[in-house]
Amino acid sequence: MNKFFRNKILYLSLRFLFNLLSLLLLIGIPEAFSQDSTYLALRPKPGDGILSFLERYNVLDSCDQQYFYQLNNIEEKHGLKLERLYQLPIRVYQYNGKSIRTTIGISDYEQAKTIESYNDDLAAKGVKPGDYRSEDKLWVPHRFFDCDSELPQPADSLAEKEAEVVDKPIETVVFPLLGKNDEVVDIRGDQLKNHIYYLVSGHGGPDPGAIGKYGGSNLCEDEYAYDVTLRLANNLIRYGAQVYMIVQDENDGIRSGTILPCDTDETCYGGSKIPRNQLARLKQRADTINRLYRKHRKEGNKIQRLLIFHVDSRSTNERVDLFFYHLAKSKSGKKMAEGLREHIDEKYGLHQKNRGYNGTVVTRNLYMLKKTLPTSVYIELGNIRNKMDQKRFVLETNRQALANWFMEGVIKYETSVSD
Repeated sequence: MNKFFRNKILYLSLRFLFNLLSLLLLIGIPEAFSQDSTYLALRPKPGDGILSFLERYNVLDSCDQQYFYQLNNIEEKHGLKLERLYQLPIRVYQYNGKSIRTTIGISDYEQAKTIESYNDDLAAKGVKPGDYRSEDKLWVPHRFFDCDSELPQPADSLAEKEAEVVDKPIETVVFPLLGKNDEVVDIRGDQLKNHIYYLVSGHGGPDPGAIGKYGGSNLCEDEYAYDVTLRLANNLIRYGAQVYMIVQDENDGIRSGTILPCDTDETCYGGSKIPRNQLARLKQRADTINRLYRKHRKEGNKIQRLLIFHVDSRSTNERVDLFFYHLAKSKSGKKMAEGLREHIDEKYGLHQKNRGYNGTVVTRNLYMLKKTLPTSVYIELGNIRNKMDQKRFVLETNRQALANWFMEGVIKYETSVSD
């Protein structure tokens, strides 16, 4: 072949490659990876800022944000360029068709369930193309493994230990309030058999409770208290407890994501509308709990507990630890509150040795402690207006960690007492 034709072929080949690249840049590449990276790479949509871009893929928490800047060598003040591919803090795995845990090399059952919910939610919203079970792409945000978050997932949790030794659940029960993805609960132990737990998340219905701000969005106390409470319900059921959710939202279930939308459709157990008046609302809840308590006492069920969850509201610069209230005259309430506080202290000491923990146990003459019959503890999860405290309940992994730690603390308490 003479020199003219060789040059002509080379020219046409380069021209073809140039046109192909131009076409791809024009239509956009939905997903791309470099040879040495497994992070999802996408282009922003017109009008996207960094926060809206990250929120679409549910990687808006501060840990994911910082890693996004690091991955793309940009700063928070920078805007996004439509023609540029940005690596998102989402690692993509080839699903092995067996399980999430064996695909990504973890043993934590709860963490795997959270990753499953993350993928299912994005697929349901049309953000993720297809179900990881069929299209073989499993997305795992950076925060699940590489973040020193406020409440790191406990590596020695009872849930994990049970998952390691129990291949199949003892039995399953259905608890619809947990949501369609979580309503079938595997019973993996009987540590709480014959125990009845009443769980109350603060406010709800016409009253959202305290409101904080996070990335331009409202954080409503009742939504985050409800999600933590619902996750705890799931854990307690798994170890044999009979659980009553006193505040209920049939539409929510356990939710993934950072921003939990505020709504007003919660009801009291039995379907009753929640009153706007605070005293009427508290009386409704106390009366419901006491009616159930008396019923179970007549049936011979002596072990009945009440846990109440709220999120505090203080000055934005005031950071607080998890803290606990009990009724002054309740010796069992004091012991349970102290037991839960000690367990949280142990967890911080194990996972964040240099952090310190200053959560308190004090007495309060609160209506729900004073007017209810079971042994009861009132728990505040943090300051909804403080940026550091917000991580404790805004990050889904932290909400699950809270539920895990409370469940472990409950089991420790129950094994130390007898009614």
